[in-house]
Amino acid sequence: MSSPRWMSPMRRVCFLSVVAILAASIASAQSSPSTNSSAPGLFAAGESSSAALLLADGDGGSLPSLIPLHAASAAAGGGAAGQADHGWKHKVSNDFAFEAGGGFNAPIGNDTPVITWGGNFTVGAGLHFSKRISLLAEYQFIGDKLPGALIADAGAQGGNAHIWSLTLDPVIDLLPKHNNSVYVTGGGGFYRKLTSFTDPEEVEECYYFCGIGVENVTVGHFSSNQGGVNLGLGFTHRIGGVYGDSKTKLFAEARYLFLETPGVNQTNGLGTTELLPVTLGVRW
Repeated sequence: MSSPRWMSPMRRVCFLSVVAILAASIASAQSSPSTNSSAPGLFAAGESSSAALLLADGDGGSLPSLIPLHAASAAAGGGAAGQADHGWKHKVSNDFAFEAGGGFNAPIGNDTPVITWGGNFTVGAGLHFSKRISLLAEYQFIGDKLPGALIADAGAQGGNAHIWSLTLDPVIDLLPKHNNSVYVTGGGGFYRKLTSFTDPEEVEECYYFCGIGVENVTVGHFSSNQGGVNLGLGFTHRIGGVYGDSKTKLFAEARYLFLETPGVNQTNGLGTTELLPVTLGVRW
């Protein structure tokens, strides 16, 4: 018995509907695995899977390794900070140069009648351009006595000469790879010299109780500002460092210092200052 003609379209519609439902179910089943169910706990609440770095297996396995991007960024940032910190320490320990020392001064040349022995103090800072060449900006203070004959001519009972300077001085290490080395240095800059004459005077001094004491009071002085030059030779000994790579060195040096200074008066011909400062210290 044949089916009525009005049933044929109905059957075709039903058949196509079943096929469509089955296709949708299969597609839904293939796309159903979610990030939250497959890898619970890998993301914080409100954090989407797009904010993660997916390190899948070669065949795209069912449980890929997921690393939050913010964690990777934090790790990268920490590494960059560590490198920056290391770079700053490297620059301080390798590029910057420092020195400090002290010693004595000897008059030389024609200045022996107008200045005597004294002491000096030197500090400096600068840059290492290489293991062989450095440049230092130096401050030096020199304090010397005056000879008795010059003090008597001035009608005083005591006197001193103080010189302080700001100079730029390159340092050339002749044996930079050795623990014991020799270097040459020299440079120039601004020098100020102050010559003072003093007399002892009675003054009242009070500590736990008051009494009469004696101190030297300046009764006359003159000063001058001028340029000057220096040239020196030194010896260094490296200290510290397991493999001889320490930047810290002890140094001993002697320099020739020349200043074109005015004299005590306009007729005595004392127009220069020549000294030989000898300094012991540490440099790194």
